[in-house]
Amino acid sequence: MPELEKRKADDYSVVPAKKTRHEISVVGSREKAVVTSSVPRTSNLYAPIMLLEGHQGEVFSARFHPEGKHLASAGFDRQIFIWNVYGQCENIMVMKGHTGAIMELNFSPDGSHLYSCATDNSVAVWDVPTGTRIKKLKGHANFVNSVAGARRGPELLVSASDDNTIKLWDARKRNPIASFDSEYPVTAVLFNDTAEKIISGGVDNVVKVWDIRNNKISYKIKGHTDTITGLALSYDGSYLLSNAMDSSLRIWDVRPFAPAERCVKLLAGHHHNFERNLLRCAWAPDGSKVTAGSSDRFVYVWDTTSRRVLYKLPGHRGAVTDACFHPREPVLLSASSDKLLYLGEIEP
Repeated sequence: MPELEKRKADDYSVVPAKKTRHEISVVGSREKAVVTSSVPRTSNLYAPIMLLEGHQGEVFSARFHPEGKHLASAGFDRQIFIWNVYGQCENIMVMKGHTGAIMELNFSPDGSHLYSCATDNSVAVWDVPTGTRIKKLKGHANFVNSVAGARRGPELLVSASDDNTIKLWDARKRNPIASFDSEYPVTAVLFNDTAEKIISGGVDNVVKVWDIRNNKISYKIKGHTDTITGLALSYDGSYLLSNAMDSSLRIWDVRPFAPAERCVKLLAGHHHNFERNLLRCAWAPDGSKVTAGSSDRFVYVWDTTSRRVLYKLPGHRGAVTDACFHPREPVLLSASSDKLLYLGEIEP
């Protein structure tokens, strides 16, 4: 069983901004800066911007718990941190067990479990309340880049690997219940809304939609000209967001009877560089906005109707690897190769 640690926030230099309604004051442990603003508060965060510091390596993935009171982060240091979202954003738990860099993590729909994948070729299932690893899923022969759970029905997981395969798992069993050969390394994967299909992206630049029932490709979506690094499904299940190394973000119609030309929006502004990081992407709960990681150290948010960049947020000192929206409040979470996490308010 993995070692479980609980530490005080002081061990992690969690640095909140000053709690005022009209002044944003960000104080870092290595440098000090004061940014004054007249922007009114829009959330229940302790301050408009919160800095979460404690990871010992690049942070590759960060997610809000479905209830919105906690968040999880993980990366190169092989540890999963659980943080409070409100108050002083204390680190309340450290989960250990992986022996390689953690590439992605996701909560189960009810928030009771956490799924992670790593460069140790494994997928893990964690019990969130106790912080214990309850399953270590082995079957991949190379780095596992992506993992996701089904939105409804039985507890199914899907994972994607550099071994050119996508594997389907029942979280209650030890071995994969199905395997799909993609011919090329797969860098991002998730289920469709009903969990009858798997959607994947990889180094062949193609989005593939697989039918779980017959283990075959239902259709392919082409448009990207470089590796797909992140995939996200809209909350209503109708649209797919993809981030790729061609420095484009695309929205695709993945409804069953959509037209042959499934690309409905092309978004640009962010960057991918020589580091070739797996930069993820995410939808706002109401579908009005999307966000994506970028190598230029900025967090980008787009309006999905106008396709215009609403926010280009500074602060990170390394590539922004992941970003996501709070499930209930106008709050954005970002993770970076600079080992830092930021929580920041945006307009509702």
